[in-house]
Amino acid sequence: MSPAPLRLALLLLLAAVPPMAQARPIAPDPAGASDDDASDFGRDFALPYIQCVPYARKVSGIQLYGDAHTWWDQAAGRYARGTRPKVGAVMAFRPYGAMQLGHVAAVSRIVDSRTILLRHANWSPIDGRRGQPEDNVRAVDVSPDNDWSEVRVWYAPLGGLGTTHWPVEGFIYNKKPLANERLTMLASADAPKATYTSRIGPDFLKGIVPETSRTAARKPLTARVVVKAEPKPREEDRTLAVSPSLARDPIGRIIAARVR
Repeated sequence: MSPAPLRLALLLLLAAVPPMAQARPIAPDPAGASDDDASDFGRDFALPYIQCVPYARKVSGIQLYGDAHTWWDQAAGRYARGTRPKVGAVMAFRPYGAMQLGHVAAVSRIVDSRTILLRHANWSPIDGRRGQPEDNVRAVDVSPDNDWSEVRVWYAPLGGLGTTHWPVEGFIYNKKPLANERLTMLASADAPKATYTSRIGPDFLKGIVPETSRTAARKPLTARVVVKAEPKPREEDRTLAVSPSLARDPIGRIIAARVR
């Protein structure tokens, strides 16, 4: 077969083969996915997608960067922090389960002491895609002490609150911390006790004369011996000492005294 017919046959064969499907990029593990909240965890979703960190930074104005789980510590000394929700504050989630990098969401409204609305991204898959923003979705405090240390969050595929109790560090406020601000930590917090370091060095007694040395240098005191004089015996006592028999004879004692 000549080259021309062979080339034509190859072209016809390639045209008959169906085109291969284009490979889609894989989205990262979604924030907030769990076995109960997302049955489609791990599926591939088309890019581009919005991550929670840049979205929270944009809607809150809090200029922190890096993974979501680092925001709470980064905010120390730069932004005020607390355990009560405020509009515009960022709720900082702790890593939990499949949510290994944590999560951040901005508070858009306070409904009551147990309910707030959030603005966040990359939580629920919407229209089959991760990395979607959600505005004014519900989050409910389910902590025993109403301290917002655990929350349930709206999950779009369920059309309601997810069943997972997500642990929360607290809220980061878009303002500078007060000089005397004392953060009330969650019951958790068992903060490590500060160790005390003694300022007394090994030579703190240098130049100090011991008390015993000063005492030895003094002139010893002379002890005064007081001798108590014995009382002078009475005449009657001397008579009795000379003649014990008179002790038994009172009349004899009288006569003996007069004779002397």
